Amino acid sequence: MFSYNLKYELKLLWRSRWIQLLGVLLLVLIGFAVYNGQVKTDQWENSIQTAQQTLKASDAAMVKVLDSVEQGLEVSLAPWLVPTSPMAVGNVHPRVVAKDAQPLSYIATGQSDLFTPYVSPKATGDDFAIEFTEMTSPVQLLFGNFDLAFVIIYLLPLLIIAFSYHVLSAEKERGSLRILMAQPISIRQWVFQKLTLRFLVLSVLVIVAFVAVALGFGLDVWANAPSFFILIALVLTYMLFWFALVFLVNLWVGQSARNAISLLGLWIFFVLLVPSILNQIGSVLYPMPSRTQMIGQMRSLKAEATEKQDEILDNFLRDHPEYAVNDSTQKRNFYHRYVASQQLIRSELEPVVNRYTEQLQKQQDLLGNFKWLSPAIVVQQALNRLAGNSTADFLNYKFQVMGFSETWRNHLMPLLYNNQDFSQEDVPKLPVFQYQPLSSSATSALLVLLGLVVLLFGLGFGFTKRIWAS
Repeated sequence: MFSYNLKYELKLLWRSRWIQLLGVLLLVLIGFAVYNGQVKTDQWENSIQTAQQTLKASDAAMVKVLDSVEQGLEVSLAPWLVPTSPMAVGNVHPRVVAKDAQPLSYIATGQSDLFTPYVSPKATGDDFAIEFTEMTSPVQLLFGNFDLAFVIIYLLPLLIIAFSYHVLSAEKERGSLRILMAQPISIRQWVFQKLTLRFLVLSVLVIVAFVAVALGFGLDVWANAPSFFILIALVLTYMLFWFALVFLVNLWVGQSARNAISLLGLWIFFVLLVPSILNQIGSVLYPMPSRTQMIGQMRSLKAEATEKQDEILDNFLRDHPEYAVNDSTQKRNFYHRYVASQQLIRSELEPVVNRYTEQLQKQQDLLGNFKWLSPAIVVQQALNRLAGNSTADFLNYKFQVMGFSETWRNHLMPLLYNNQDFSQEDVPKLPVFQYQPLSSSATSALLVLLGLVVLLFGLGFGFTKRIWAS
């Protein structure tokens, strides 16, 4: 009976053109989504490469100027731009601190549409301001991006609903349900077999579309085989959740129109409503500190520090005697006072910056604790992690930016406070930033989805009221 059911269902799907239609539709959707994601990734990488090339040219020009100065030649630059000054190097020739794109960055845009691909922290810059630098497009935020994550999370469930919402109800409406009930198989098993075949057919079409698109765009799938297999496993498990939901609705509701409305309502609930409610709850329980208040505090501290720069410098040198070796010469300039005052401002504003990070982390923790309420959240977070564009990835990048900014200043401060000139020999010793990505894993997402699938199928097989037989 099982083999006969599968053969009959496969012939029915082929003759009704469902397989052909889904194959073409999936190929178009996945192809267009991967194309958009790849374009976004290429733009990201090109921006970083352009910045690196600009830095390389800037360093070459700096070396030429240093060579001219060391030979006693005159240079046509303002005194504060001559790279023999450590602060001129720190401000005019800052390093490129870039967040490199990951192998699967094209599958999910995540937070990458809010932030720039690189920053260039200056020696006298405000690294706390770097943390809050965003490139926000209102239109982009309103409509989002048509990436692979969008196709998987939003469109794929709709295809599954359209593909399977009337598996049982159609038989009842055609009057063939009583004939099926006379067969040596339970209605639950019959529906389960039909949905199993549809799941297998759709899974094959999705995998073929993924591989075809990857080969078509020249993506090296085998070089990133583990991540690609995790992606496939995540998509198939997410599909299995929606087939389990279709299985449950087919048994519980009974009529095709009601099945369709019920499944669309569940799609709205799981994909749109639950994520929005959790985000709103997180914003209410853990509101972000006011940026206006932070800017006001920063300006107030700068004004106070400007009036007390000499006192701040004395205290700074007292706390850092290694920078006061040549202080007896009394060769104090603007940068001596300014850098010391910036250190004070950073320490005073650190609690405000930390509170921003803490509140954001609490919002993410809340979303993580209740993500099981919506498989869409589970899959979105997992895809963002696989792409390297999750909130955690960008927080990690921000911390690395701030750490390198401190390293950049600390590298130049001894030269500044000891009144030493920057020379050609110091150029190769300048710090170089190397982005360290977070490790990505979808194990917890797969376990959550599998748990929901088992729960739904358990409810379906354990349901005893025969609404569908009425």
